[in-house]
Amino acid sequence: QVQLVESGGGLVQAGGSLRLSCAASGSIFRINAMGWYRQAPGKQRELVAVITSGGSTDYADSVKGRFTISRDNAKNMVYLQMNSLKPEDTAVYYCNADHQYALGPQVRYWGQGTQVTVSS
Repeated sequence: QVQLVESGGGLVQAGGSLRLSCAASGSIFRINAMGWYRQAPGKQRELVAVITSGGSTDYADSVKGRFTISRDNAKNMVYLQMNSLKPEDTAVYYCNADHQYALGPQVRYWGQGTQVTVSS
């Protein structure tokens, strides 16, 4: 099993910044891609950003140029730097990790989520 714990959420004014962190722990063999999703009230969970083990990244169009995803493979951590925040960025943010077992399948794990609220 792999556990993911997010931190860094909170309340910020529009135009402000927050940095989310997510730490993976447990019986880790290899983590492939890691990512951040978000879910606003009444909406489906959507991809925000993803990063491969080699450092390639991809972003939702709505956050390009404002958010930056990064990771520390040695520490099994992934980060999301969020700048120029807008009220529409308000959501619960979840991190995930695609864990490759040594003699088994790849399994996606999720964190419990952290609330980000952007006031206008």
